[in-house]
Amino acid sequence: MKTTESAEMYLETILLLQEKHPQVRSIDIVHQTGYSKPSVSRAVGLLKQRSLIDVDFGGYISLTADGKALAAKVLERHRIITDFLIDLGVSPEIAAEDACKMEHIISDEVFNRMKERLK
Repeated sequence: MKTTESAEMYLETILLLQEKHPQVRSIDIVHQTGYSKPSVSRAVGLLKQRSLIDVDFGGYISLTADGKALAAKVLERHRIITDFLIDLGVSPEIAAEDACKMEHIISDEVFNRMKERLK
């Protein structure tokens, strides 16, 4: 199943929020991303439709197994690409910013080579 960059960003944000807080709600995503409440609400609805997240009656969001796997993949890419760029001499701020863009478009082959090179 192909996912959009936007869906991947939301899933990654949810995973990062869950690492800090036991429960995540849409408003937490609004605060973390700076996106509007309607935008986050729409994205949450789409992620729920695709069975990547569950939302309980209290509005608490949890990643499904598929959602968590995809979020973990994106987050790993972000961290590895950031480290790779820093290793090249790029400032940590620019490395993190560029990694955020690259994590969605880089091929598995290139990513795996980066990962191997960092070891």
